Amino acid sequence: MTEKPAATEEPAAALRRRIDTLRPHTARIWNYWLGGGDYYEVDRVAGDRIRELHPDIGEYALADRLFLGRAVHHLVTDVGIRQFLDIGTGLPTADNTHEVAQRLSPDARVVYVDNDPLVLAHARALLTSTPEGRTDHLDADLREPEAILERAAETLDLSRPVALMLLGVVIFLGDDEDPYGVVRRLMDALPSGSHLVLSHTITSPALPEVDEAVRFWNEHGTPTLTQRTPEDVARFFDGLELLNPGVVSCSHWRAERPDVPEVAIHGGVGRKR
Repeated sequence: MTEKPAATEEPAAALRRRIDTLRPHTARIWNYWLGGGDYYEVDRVAGDRIRELHPDIGEYALADRLFLGRAVHHLVTDVGIRQFLDIGTGLPTADNTHEVAQRLSPDARVVYVDNDPLVLAHARALLTSTPEGRTDHLDADLREPEAILERAAETLDLSRPVALMLLGVVIFLGDDEDPYGVVRRLMDALPSGSHLVLSHTITSPALPEVDEAVRFWNEHGTPTLTQRTPEDVARFFDGLELLNPGVVSCSHWRAERPDVPEVAIHGGVGRKR
C-alpha cells in the first residue's frame, strides 16, 4: 500500500494506492471523534476501544480544535498575523485554520502540510480560499523542515511574520528524531514577530488511563505516539516569549468559560522576538 506509483498514474489514483485501510490511522480516528464521516470501520473499532479505556478522549479532539480557533483568532485580530504554516493538518472538519483566519481577514494565506494520503485527497477538495487570500497543500513530512519551508515560500512571504501551527503532530516524532531540533529549525527560519502554536498529549502519574490508551494505540494503530510530560512540552517554547496563560490544558487556554474540564493535551502560543 505504500509502494510508489508509476510516473504516469493520475494523482488521485496515486493517493488512493497509499491509503492503508487495514490499520487504524490517527487522523481518521480524530475525525471520527469529532463527528466526521471520513474514517473506516477499523478506525471506528479502534476509536471505540480507546474511548472504553479513556472515556473522556473525545473531549480532547474538541478541546484541541477549539484551542486552534482561539489561537488563530488572537493572532489575526490582536497581533495582525496574516500568514499560517499548518503542519499536520489532519482531516478537514469545521473551522479549519484558513476558515477562521480568512473569516477575520480575507487576505490571509495558509499553507497546509500533511503526509497522509486521505488527508491530502480531502484537503485538495475542501480547503478552498477567499479570492483575496490563498491556500496551498503540501505532501510533506515534519521530519524535513527545510523542504517544507522551501515549498511554503511559494505561497508565503517568509520575510514577514508567520504563525507556525503544530497541533497534535510533534507527538509523532520519537525522542531519537530530535523533535526539539525540528521545531527550532522551523522557527529559526521565520522572522521576528512569528508565532509558534503547539499542542501535545501529555503523560502524568495522575492520568494512568491516558497512558493505557496510548499503549493500546501504539500496539494497533499508526503512526505511533510519543507522550511527553508537561515540562517536556513547555521546552518546545524555549527562546520564545510565551503568551499568557503559558502552556496549559488546551481547554483552558483563554477559554471563554472558567469551568471547562482539563484535558491531557497541553498547548501554548509563543512569540519569536
